Amino acid sequence: MPKLNQFIALGDSLTEGLSDKYSDGSFRGWADRVADEMSKHDSNFRYANLAVRGKLIEQVVADQLQVALPWMQQAQTLVTFHAGANNVLRPKFEPEQVFETYKNAVSQISGAGAKLLLFTVREVSNPQNKTQHYWNQRFGPFNANVKQVAEQFGATVMDANSQEVFGDPRMLAADRLHLSSEGHRRVAAAVLRAIDLPHDSDWQDPMPPYRQTPAPLRAIGFVAWGIGFLVPWAVRRVTGKSSGDGRVAKHTELVNWTPRI
Repeated sequence: MPKLNQFIALGDSLTEGLSDKYSDGSFRGWADRVADEMSKHDSNFRYANLAVRGKLIEQVVADQLQVALPWMQQAQTLVTFHAGANNVLRPKFEPEQVFETYKNAVSQISGAGAKLLLFTVREVSNPQNKTQHYWNQRFGPFNANVKQVAEQFGATVMDANSQEVFGDPRMLAADRLHLSSEGHRRVAAAVLRAIDLPHDSDWQDPMPPYRQTPAPLRAIGFVAWGIGFLVPWAVRRVTGKSSGDGRVAKHTELVNWTPRI
Protein backbone atom coordinates (compact mmCIF):
# COMPACT_ATOMS: atom_id res chain seq x y z
CA MET A 1 0.00 0.00 0.00
CA PRO A 2 1.35 3.47 -0.88
CA LYS A 3 2.29 5.64 2.07
CA LEU A 4 -0.70 7.70 3.16
CA ASN A 5 0.21 11.26 4.06
CA GLN A 6 -3.23 12.82 4.32
CA PHE A 7 -6.67 11.83 5.55
CA ILE A 8 -10.02 13.35 4.55
CA ALA A 9 -13.09 12.28 6.54
CA LEU A 10 -16.55 12.89 5.07
CA GLY A 11 -19.94 12.10 6.54
CA ASP A 12 -22.29 12.64 9.43
CA SER A 13 -22.33 12.14 13.21
CA LEU A 14 -20.44 8.84 13.08
CA THR A 15 -17.45 10.58 11.52
CA GLU A 16 -17.85 13.85 13.43
CA GLY A 17 -17.25 11.80 16.56
CA LEU A 18 -20.44 11.84 18.63
CA SER A 19 -20.29 10.88 21.56
CA ASP A 20 -16.53 10.54 22.20
CA LYS A 21 -15.30 13.71 23.90
CA TYR A 22 -12.04 15.48 24.61
CA SER A 23 -11.54 16.94 28.08
CA ASP A 24 -12.90 20.30 26.87
CA GLY A 25 -16.17 18.72 25.78
CA SER A 26 -15.56 18.84 22.02
CA PHE A 27 -15.92 15.63 20.06
CA ARG A 28 -12.96 13.43 19.22
CA GLY A 29 -14.21 10.23 17.62
CA TRP A 30 -12.62 7.43 15.66
CA ALA A 31 -11.45 9.70 12.81
CA ASP A 32 -9.40 11.98 15.09
CA ARG A 33 -8.00 8.84 16.72
CA VAL A 34 -6.94 7.50 13.31
CA ALA A 35 -5.39 10.87 12.41
CA ASP A 36 -3.43 10.81 15.68
CA GLU A 37 -1.78 7.53 14.71
CA MET A 38 -1.22 8.49 11.07
CA SER A 39 0.55 11.68 12.14
CA LYS A 40 3.19 9.61 13.97
CA HIS A 41 4.39 8.15 10.67
CA ASP A 42 4.78 11.30 8.57
CA SER A 43 5.83 14.73 9.83
CA ASN A 44 3.97 16.31 6.90
CA PHE A 45 0.71 14.44 7.52
CA ARG A 46 -2.45 16.50 6.96
CA TYR A 47 -6.03 15.91 8.06
CA ALA A 48 -9.48 17.37 7.44
CA ASN A 49 -12.80 16.26 8.91
CA LEU A 50 -15.77 17.85 7.16
CA ALA A 51 -18.41 15.60 8.75
CA VAL A 52 -21.43 17.22 10.41
CA ARG A 53 -24.12 15.43 12.40
CA GLY A 54 -27.57 15.01 10.91
CA LYS A 55 -26.57 15.66 7.30
CA LEU A 56 -28.34 13.89 4.45
CA ILE A 57 -26.31 12.34 1.66
CA GLU A 58 -27.17 15.17 -0.73
CA GLN A 59 -25.73 17.66 1.75
CA VAL A 60 -22.60 15.59 2.33
CA VAL A 61 -21.96 15.46 -1.42
CA ALA A 62 -22.64 19.16 -2.01
CA ASP A 63 -21.03 20.66 1.09
CA GLN A 64 -18.21 18.21 1.81
CA LEU A 65 -17.26 16.08 -1.17
CA GLN A 66 -17.17 18.96 -3.64
CA VAL A 67 -14.92 20.91 -1.26
CA ALA A 68 -12.59 17.97 -0.67
CA LEU A 69 -12.15 16.62 -4.20
CA PRO A 70 -9.37 19.09 -5.12
CA TRP A 71 -7.44 17.98 -2.02
CA MET A 72 -7.29 14.33 -3.03
CA GLN A 73 -3.80 13.54 -4.24
CA GLN A 74 -4.05 10.11 -5.79
CA ALA A 75 -3.01 7.14 -3.69
CA GLN A 76 -1.41 9.29 -0.97
CA THR A 77 -4.84 10.24 0.34
CA LEU A 78 -7.08 8.21 2.63
CA VAL A 79 -10.75 9.13 2.29
CA THR A 80 -13.48 7.75 4.53
CA PHE A 81 -17.04 8.21 3.36
CA HIS A 82 -20.18 7.43 5.32
CA ALA A 83 -23.40 9.08 4.22
CA GLY A 84 -27.02 8.16 3.64
CA ALA A 85 -27.87 6.72 7.05
CA ASN A 86 -29.81 9.84 7.99
CA ASN A 87 -31.81 9.49 4.77
CA VAL A 88 -32.65 5.92 5.70
CA LEU A 89 -34.16 7.11 8.99
CA ARG A 90 -36.43 9.64 7.28
CA PRO A 91 -40.11 8.68 6.79
CA LYS A 92 -39.93 9.59 3.09
CA PHE A 93 -36.79 7.58 2.40
CA GLU A 94 -36.29 6.98 -1.33
CA PRO A 95 -33.83 4.06 -1.65
CA GLU A 96 -33.17 4.26 -5.39
CA GLN A 97 -32.32 7.95 -5.26
CA VAL A 98 -30.10 7.60 -2.18
CA PHE A 99 -28.30 4.55 -3.52
CA GLU A 100 -27.63 6.24 -6.87
CA THR A 101 -26.31 9.37 -5.14
CA TYR A 102 -24.08 7.18 -2.99
CA LYS A 103 -22.70 5.38 -6.04
CA ASN A 104 -21.99 8.64 -7.85
CA ALA A 105 -20.15 10.03 -4.82
CA VAL A 106 -17.98 6.95 -4.52
CA SER A 107 -17.29 7.10 -8.25
CA GLN A 108 -15.95 10.64 -7.88
CA ILE A 109 -13.68 9.71 -4.97
CA SER A 110 -12.45 6.61 -6.75
CA GLY A 111 -11.75 8.67 -9.85
CA ALA A 112 -9.44 10.89 -7.80
CA GLY A 113 -7.33 7.81 -7.02
CA ALA A 114 -7.70 7.99 -3.24
CA LYS A 115 -7.62 5.03 -0.87
CA LEU A 116 -11.31 4.77 0.04
CA LEU A 117 -13.01 3.25 3.08
CA LEU A 118 -16.79 2.84 3.29
CA PHE A 119 -18.96 1.87 6.26
CA THR A 120 -22.03 -0.26 6.85
CA VAL A 121 -24.52 0.25 9.68
CA ARG A 122 -24.96 -2.28 12.44
CA GLU A 123 -28.12 -4.34 12.03
CA VAL A 124 -30.01 -5.89 14.94
CA SER A 125 -29.22 -9.55 15.58
CA ASN A 126 -32.37 -11.58 16.30
CA PRO A 127 -34.79 -8.62 16.23
CA GLN A 128 -37.45 -8.87 18.92
CA ASN A 129 -39.86 -6.06 18.13
CA LYS A 130 -41.31 -3.99 15.29
CA THR A 131 -38.75 -1.21 15.72
CA GLN A 132 -35.84 -3.62 15.38
CA HIS A 133 -37.42 -5.32 12.35
CA TYR A 134 -38.02 -1.90 10.78
CA TRP A 135 -34.37 -0.97 11.39
CA ASN A 136 -33.16 -4.10 9.61
CA GLN A 137 -35.63 -3.67 6.75
CA ARG A 138 -34.23 -0.20 6.11
CA PHE A 139 -30.54 -0.79 6.71
CA GLY A 140 -30.26 -4.26 5.17
CA PRO A 141 -30.61 -2.89 1.61
CA PHE A 142 -28.49 0.15 2.51
CA ASN A 143 -25.65 -2.11 3.64
CA ALA A 144 -26.01 -4.30 0.57
CA ASN A 145 -25.64 -1.21 -1.62
CA VAL A 146 -22.51 -0.12 0.25
CA LYS A 147 -20.92 -3.51 -0.37
CA GLN A 148 -21.95 -3.61 -4.02
CA VAL A 149 -20.58 -0.14 -4.69
CA ALA A 150 -17.36 -0.93 -2.82
CA GLU A 151 -16.80 -4.00 -4.99
CA GLN A 152 -17.47 -2.02 -8.15
CA PHE A 153 -14.98 0.73 -7.30
CA GLY A 154 -12.37 -1.17 -5.34
CA ALA A 155 -13.11 0.39 -1.95
CA THR A 156 -12.62 -1.27 1.42
CA VAL A 157 -15.72 -1.88 3.55
CA MET A 158 -15.61 -1.42 7.30
CA ASP A 159 -18.45 -3.82 8.06
CA ALA A 160 -20.15 -3.14 11.39
CA ASN A 161 -21.80 -6.56 11.21
CA SER A 162 -18.63 -8.61 10.76
CA GLN A 163 -17.59 -8.53 14.43
CA GLU A 164 -19.96 -9.64 17.19
CA VAL A 165 -18.51 -7.20 19.70
CA PHE A 166 -20.08 -4.27 17.84
CA GLY A 167 -23.45 -5.68 18.84
CA ASP A 168 -22.60 -5.18 22.51
CA PRO A 169 -24.81 -2.35 23.87
CA ARG A 170 -21.74 -0.83 25.52
CA MET A 171 -20.46 0.08 22.07
CA LEU A 172 -23.21 2.72 22.05
CA ALA A 173 -23.52 5.95 24.02
CA ALA A 174 -26.44 6.85 26.28
CA ASP A 175 -28.54 7.89 23.26
CA ARG A 176 -28.41 4.27 21.98
CA LEU A 177 -27.60 5.55 18.50
CA HIS A 178 -24.06 6.96 18.42
CA LEU A 179 -20.87 5.19 19.38
CA SER A 180 -19.50 5.37 22.90
CA SER A 181 -15.83 6.23 23.51
CA GLU A 182 -15.10 2.50 23.59
CA GLY A 183 -16.95 2.04 20.32
CA HIS A 184 -14.94 4.83 18.69
CA ARG A 185 -11.67 3.36 20.01
CA ARG A 186 -12.46 0.02 18.43
CA VAL A 187 -13.60 1.47 15.11
CA ALA A 188 -10.37 3.50 14.98
CA ALA A 189 -8.38 0.31 15.55
CA ALA A 190 -10.28 -1.47 12.78
CA VAL A 191 -9.57 1.38 10.36
CA LEU A 192 -5.88 1.49 11.29
CA ARG A 193 -5.66 -2.26 10.75
CA ALA A 194 -7.22 -1.80 7.30
CA ILE A 195 -4.48 0.66 6.32
CA ASP A 196 -1.66 -1.39 7.87
CA LEU A 197 -0.81 0.91 10.77
CA PRO A 198 -0.30 0.07 14.45
CA HIS A 199 -3.59 -0.39 16.29
CA ASP A 200 -5.10 -1.70 19.50
CA SER A 201 -4.98 -5.46 19.11
CA ASP A 202 -8.01 -6.04 21.34
CA TRP A 203 -10.51 -4.32 19.06
CA GLN A 204 -12.27 -7.60 18.21
CA ASP A 205 -12.25 -9.00 21.74
CA PRO A 206 -15.56 -9.46 23.58
CA MET A 207 -16.38 -6.98 26.31
CA PRO A 208 -16.15 -8.35 29.87
CA PRO A 209 -19.37 -9.77 31.35
CA TYR A 210 -21.66 -7.38 33.14
CA ARG A 211 -24.62 -7.72 35.44
CA GLN A 212 -28.05 -7.23 33.95
CA THR A 213 -29.70 -4.08 35.29
CA PRO A 214 -32.78 -4.86 37.42
CA ALA A 215 -36.07 -4.48 35.53
CA PRO A 216 -37.30 -1.41 37.49
CA LEU A 217 -34.07 0.45 36.76
CA ARG A 218 -34.23 -0.56 33.10
CA ALA A 219 -37.74 0.87 32.92
CA ILE A 220 -36.57 4.14 34.46
CA GLY A 221 -33.66 4.23 32.05
CA PHE A 222 -35.98 3.69 29.09
CA VAL A 223 -38.21 6.57 30.14
CA ALA A 224 -35.18 8.83 30.63
CA TRP A 225 -33.87 7.85 27.21
CA GLY A 226 -37.24 8.55 25.63
CA ILE A 227 -37.47 12.01 27.17
CA GLY A 228 -33.84 12.94 26.61
CA PHE A 229 -33.22 11.52 23.15
CA LEU A 230 -36.20 9.93 21.39
CA VAL A 231 -38.67 12.78 21.82
CA PRO A 232 -36.24 15.51 20.61
CA TRP A 233 -35.33 13.31 17.63
CA ALA A 234 -39.01 12.78 16.76
CA VAL A 235 -39.72 16.50 17.05
CA ARG A 236 -36.91 17.27 14.60
CA ARG A 237 -38.35 14.73 12.15
CA VAL A 238 -41.83 16.25 12.36
CA THR A 239 -40.62 19.84 12.04
CA GLY A 240 -38.10 19.09 9.29
CA LYS A 241 -35.17 20.24 11.39
CA SER A 242 -31.78 18.58 11.84
CA SER A 243 -29.28 18.36 14.67
CA GLY A 244 -26.74 19.68 12.19
CA ASP A 245 -28.58 22.86 11.28
CA GLY A 246 -26.26 25.85 11.65
CA ARG A 247 -23.24 23.74 12.54
CA VAL A 248 -19.89 23.75 10.78
CA ALA A 249 -17.38 20.93 10.55
CA LYS A 250 -14.77 20.70 13.27
CA HIS A 251 -11.75 20.55 10.92
CA THR A 252 -12.74 22.47 7.78
CA GLU A 253 -9.27 22.78 6.26
CA LEU A 254 -6.62 20.25 5.34
CA VAL A 255 -3.97 21.09 7.93
CA ASN A 256 -0.87 19.60 9.51
CA TRP A 257 -2.25 17.53 12.35
CA THR A 258 -0.91 17.41 15.89
CA PRO A 259 -2.61 15.00 18.32
CA ARG A 260 -4.47 16.72 21.15
CA ILE A 261 -3.95 13.77 23.50
